[in-house]
Amino acid sequence: MRLRRLGWAGAEIEHDGRTLVIDLIEDASPLHSDEKFPAASRPGETAAALVTHLHSDHADPVAIRRALADGAPVYRPVPVTGPADDLKWTCGTEKSFREHGVATQVLQPWARRSVGPFRIGAGPSVDGLGDPQLSWVVECDGLRVFHGGDTTFHGHWWSIARRFGPVDIAFVPVNGAVVELPHLQPPSPFHASMLPEEAAVAAHILGARLAIPIHYGTLHKPPLYTETPRAVERFEERAKSLGLTTLVTPPGEWFTPSLAPLH
Repeated sequence: MRLRRLGWAGAEIEHDGRTLVIDLIEDASPLHSDEKFPAASRPGETAAALVTHLHSDHADPVAIRRALADGAPVYRPVPVTGPADDLKWTCGTEKSFREHGVATQVLQPWARRSVGPFRIGAGPSVDGLGDPQLSWVVECDGLRVFHGGDTTFHGHWWSIARRFGPVDIAFVPVNGAVVELPHLQPPSPFHASMLPEEAAVAAHILGARLAIPIHYGTLHKPPLYTETPRAVERFEERAKSLGLTTLVTPPGEWFTPSLAPLH
């Protein structure tokens, strides 16, 4: 197995000649950035795409369509329902999926699927802005990989570890963002994604031996979006105190985990 962190919260897993992407985005404009994010490594051949939620900084239908093999599934949470303001942060992605002919499959928490060498589990997750979200557990090559999108801290960690088995590698969001958006007024002063210390604790509860920070560094636009200071350093400090190994890698750089299957 090889893995790599993609731009923002994205990740890619490769095993046995097949690849799978999670929260793939190439267009960084939703993050008010001109940063160039890595594309999928095998355009037109990717076996599956997993989407934690349909905010445009976690789901890029154009990039996903370019990545996927014909007939490859795109797994996602349920659509948002409600009045216009409730649809504000997902309707553009829903429309783009339709316009680019990307068929998506809705999964409920605890659903399982198999695609090629990958066994996929959908876990509960909590979106800081109130939209439906999933986390993902992908098992292959005897290892389990968790991906947490941009979840807040919640009480499902123990159930995820019990139902899918303890994970070996955890991609966890660390930037503890505080947001102030026009359609969410009055604003909340509390963070809308995990603080770095919370991310380390979540990885620890999940049973991870290797923890990789995601969802940090590209977007800091106060007061619209304010990242917590020293996110990566604080994550590393708390993870070390819990006995976790951390890995901070540049976007697009492959690594092969030196973990023997334990679970």
